[in-house]
Amino acid sequence: MSVWFVTGASRGFGAEIVHEALSRGHQVVATARSVESVLAAFPDAGDGLLPVSLDVTDEEQGRVAAEAALAAFGRIDVLVNNAGRGLLGAVEEASDAEARAVFDTNVFGLLAVTRAVAPVLRAQRSGTIVNLSSVGGFAGSPGWGVYGATKFAVEGLSEALHAELAPLGVHVLIVEPGYFRTDFLDSSSLQATAAQIADYEGGPVGATRARAADVNHQQPGDPVKAAKAIVDVVDSGKAPLRLQLGSDCVAAVERKLERVRRELDDWRSVSVATDHDDAFRTS
Repeated sequence: MSVWFVTGASRGFGAEIVHEALSRGHQVVATARSVESVLAAFPDAGDGLLPVSLDVTDEEQGRVAAEAALAAFGRIDVLVNNAGRGLLGAVEEASDAEARAVFDTNVFGLLAVTRAVAPVLRAQRSGTIVNLSSVGGFAGSPGWGVYGATKFAVEGLSEALHAELAPLGVHVLIVEPGYFRTDFLDSSSLQATAAQIADYEGGPVGATRARAADVNHQQPGDPVKAAKAIVDVVDSGKAPLRLQLGSDCVAAVERKLERVRRELDDWRSVSVATDHDDAFRTS
């Protein structure tokens, strides 16, 4: 039995991960901005659930939540950084305030919670940090530029964190979901840029806006199956660095890998020609 600490736990992926972990006998610290929303989501959870109020952008609340977890269960085995928000619009359309709000939650909030929980995992010399990224954190797409940038940041931080913590017995798992049938495309999770520039409407940004409205609650991915896959992989003790979820995500990753390989090969001579003449060559 493990102790899971999940942010953004009252709905979406977070709620499904909590349900799955509890169903297996794990203990769960379920955090959200409102404790009432957690209690409403899990009315019959019993003593295996500790609901905690946590705004991930408030570092002090993160420390208090970690202390509450230790007081209740004595340890933390799995941190799931799930809390997040979206922003839909062209890069140019995003105001400074809109961009900063997404980064505050998706990047700086993740960092704040990680700083609160990582010392526990290091002291134990065991544990897993699961960072929810996105297909948009591996392959950028029009209309999702600022949101994708936050997830690219999560991926870069997670790769480094994995290398830093692995010698101390702590693993980092990056989860990259594609389109899943959660409320992510609802206004409660996804903000659209206030500005909408006419030049972008007839192109891929306009198409993305239309698709987001059309596919809401009809996305191909099943969040219940995703939660099961995440808990399965963590429980296996053999988690990879990256886990793609959804056939759409797998296809997008394959397309990008092929494109990067092709460009690397096409421009290799230009790339390596920029070394000093006396530089050691690896190829």
